[in-house]
Amino acid sequence: QVQLVESGGGLVQPGGSLTLSCVGSVLTLDYYAVGWFRQAPGKERERVSCISGATGAATYADSVKGRFTISRDNARNAVDLQMNNLKPEDTARYYCAAAARPVLVYDQYEYNYWGQGTQVTVSS
Repeated sequence: QVQLVESGGGLVQPGGSLTLSCVGSVLTLDYYAVGWFRQAPGKERERVSCISGATGAATYADSVKGRFTISRDNARNAVDLQMNNLKPEDTARYYCAAAARPVLVYDQYEYNYWGQGTQVTVSS
């Protein structure tokens, strides 16, 4: 059974950092485009970042550019999201997803597999 498992969420003060990890089972993530998405209460799910399977090219939402970094760790079969200088507006449940395509995938509906999410709360 294909699974994506997110970890690393938690409560952090504004300006703090967290690293989220997405670990795959059954599927080998380096063959897939992997995206991080988030959804805050009362809001639609939005794409935060994604990384391609072929070249490792990455893209970021404007709201997180310069603060978040997505990367692959093929030894762990994982894709990490390093989040720095966190703001209260980053508070959301964060999900990773995998798409069976080697290129950047922007549309959430093109993702084939989803994790259960991990909560990130930024508050003083």
